[in-house]
This record gives sequence, C-alpha cells and structure tokens, in this order.
Amino acid sequence: MNNILVTGANGQLGSEIKALAFSFNEFTFFFTDKEDLDITNIGAINTFIIKKNINAIINCAAYTAVDLAEDELEIANLINHAATKNLAKAAKEFSLKLIHVSTDYVFDGNSFIPYNENDVTKPINIYGKTKLDGELSLKAIAPANSIIIRTAWVYSSYGNNFVKTMLGLGKKRDELNIVYDQIGSPTYAHDLALVILKILPKLNNKQTETYHYTNEGICSWYDFAKAIFEFKNIKCHVNAIPTSAYPTKATRPHYSILNKQKIKNSFEITIPYWRDSLKECLAKL
Repeated sequence: MNNILVTGANGQLGSEIKALAFSFNEFTFFFTDKEDLDITNIGAINTFIIKKNINAIINCAAYTAVDLAEDELEIANLINHAATKNLAKAAKEFSLKLIHVSTDYVFDGNSFIPYNENDVTKPINIYGKTKLDGELSLKAIAPANSIIIRTAWVYSSYGNNFVKTMLGLGKKRDELNIVYDQIGSPTYAHDLALVILKILPKLNNKQTETYHYTNEGICSWYDFAKAIFEFKNIKCHVNAIPTSAYPTKATRPHYSILNKQKIKNSFEITIPYWRDSLKECLAKL
C-alpha cells in the first residue's frame, strides 16, 4: 500500500498534486494543512504516520512570505526549518520516502552560469536562510530515499502568485512598472507536481539527494509580465525598471537560473518550456 502524506496541501503545489491524485490511483493520499496536522510537533507527525500507515511524505509546506519573513524570523524558522527537521526524523524512524521542496533563494544570485546542486549556498534573506537550514537538517539526518527539490518562481491556477497578480492589475491599469534585472525561470506548479508523483516510486538512494527543477528557458519578471498580457490579449503597457526603483524589505537574488540536468538524467524526464506551460495555466484561468 502506498500511503502518501502531503503537507501544505492547500498551497499551490499541494493543490496541483491534489488535482492529479485521480491519475495516480496506485497511491492513497492524505492531504493535510496546518489545521489537520501540526508538523512543528514531532509527536503529532509520528501519531499520524502510525495511524494512517504512511509510506511516503511530500513536504509542500513552507512559509513563503519573503518580505514578511524579515520581521517574522521565528515563525519562518519554525515552518521552513524546524518542521522539515521533524519530517526528516520521522522519515528516518519509520523508513519513509521523503520529497522536500526548497528554493532558489538558498543562493545569493551573484552567479552568471546556472546553479547546480553542489554550488555554494549563500542566502541573502531570512526566507532563503530558513529554507537552507531546513535543507541542512534533512541532510544531517539523512533518511534513505529522501530528496530535496529546489524550484523557483512558482505559479499555478491555485493560490496567489505573480500570474494572478498581473492579470488583476493588467485589467485595472493602463501601465505597470516591472523589474527587468532579476532573471529566473518560471515554474508551473502543475509540471512540478507531475514530476514529483512520477519520480516518487523511483527513489532509491541511501543519503539525501538534491535536485533542481523549473520550467525550461529563462526570463526576467518584465518578460514574464509581457508574456502574460500577450497570451491574454490584455492592453497594458509594461515599463522595464531596475530593482533599485522597486525597493523591498527582503533582498532578492538577481540571478536564479537552476541547472536541471541532474533530475533530467536521473529520472529520464522532459521539462516543458516556460511559455508553453504559462499558456496552459492561463487557459485554466
């Protein structure tokens, strides 16, 4: 029996996994959010695992309010670090498979070539630091058949995200100022969810492995916004502005390109181009 615990089930990625669940009827899913299971409580996790006979965990839970995290270090650390540590301990104790989702923000963004999984991490904001601490705890505990998947610029037809924000603003305003000097790769949460469910049965590693996943191709936030308006035929002029003209509480990496060769080679997957996936998501909206 493949009983899978999915944490953070009401977020973008968790919602996409939920939508795909019917296509993976070899699994029995237990979708939880903070109201259903407190993953900051190791006892609650262990009780849930025993009661539901869990075989694998997909950890989609995260504190993702990047600017707010600068003032809410304690809660960000609790969810991104302490809870991940708890899930790692449980995975080791009960011999469970574990997929933990992390972020490009573990890097400082000062590179000029795509980051691979072994590059030096150096987060430049609290969100990135707490996510890295979660990664390090998982690697230290090192349950067998556990992996970290770092991703970036996630959007979906579920939840709040850049795509939905642009659609809302684009219909209300004649022009918008969007940052052009932060470069990354958008990730359609549906594509990531599909990959997670496909690779879960294939996990067979003794130590924790790290992989990178985003959609193929690169763009700036400016390019991303332009594509959204292009595909939805929204007549809103987009002005390209530097990061310095749009100050935020948390510093963002200027370069967030992740090298995805390892996950492609290890699991023989093909990754869709970001513009194609964006069209697919917009069709749902």
